[in-house]
Amino acid sequence: MTPHDIKRYARHIVLKEIGGPGQQALLSAKVAIIGAGGLGGPAGLYLAAAGCGQITLIDDDIVDASNLQRQVQFVHTDVGMDKSIVMADTLKDLNPDIKVIPKSERLDAQNASSLLSGHDIILDGTDSFETRFIINEAVLRLKLPLVSGALGRFDGQVAVFDAGLETPCYRCLVPETPPGAETCAEVGVVGALAGVVGSMMALETIKLITGAGETLTGRLWIFDGLRAESRTVALSKDPLCPACH
Repeated sequence: MTPHDIKRYARHIVLKEIGGPGQQALLSAKVAIIGAGGLGGPAGLYLAAAGCGQITLIDDDIVDASNLQRQVQFVHTDVGMDKSIVMADTLKDLNPDIKVIPKSERLDAQNASSLLSGHDIILDGTDSFETRFIINEAVLRLKLPLVSGALGRFDGQVAVFDAGLETPCYRCLVPETPPGAETCAEVGVVGALAGVVGSMMALETIKLITGAGETLTGRLWIFDGLRAESRTVALSKDPLCPACH
């Protein structure tokens, strides 16, 4: 690392769980974030600040005024602009040392593998079960670890699925779209919760890259914002899973 790197990432380097080797790994890492919204925003900000070498932002949406209540990567003058492009500029301003690639397109079954291949870790910050199932199938094919976050009202959750380790996949947890599934636009969400869950996604990604601590691989972290309580539960592979069996 250069003297500039040593100064910028000094607080990481002094951590014995990360140190110089861990920071080097961060600087070399390639991460894709699907969804530049409530979860992708704080996750991307913290990964950029951490020196994650390449961040790809995949989102075909534009900034809406209703986003500003929780999507802290945007400001009011961004309304009407492409989310991925605006957020890419923000991350580059935060850390000019990293490479940020905006992809203003919707991930689907046809392009998922091409968009995600070449990355080390995938972050899913989407709010569509259909898209989540497509992402899950793609990471299974590519054998990539997936950091998945979700939120609604005052509750959030984060899990890590790693196809390369034969651990449970996302559809072992959610086999089909839950009946009556609703989006944040329909049920609401407290803005600060997105910061809690998105930051947790960034932390798990940093741990995966650096080898620090014990990740949530094969486990689900559940946070109750109204009670300020959280718990972690173990996940099991589903022998009837429609994706990994």
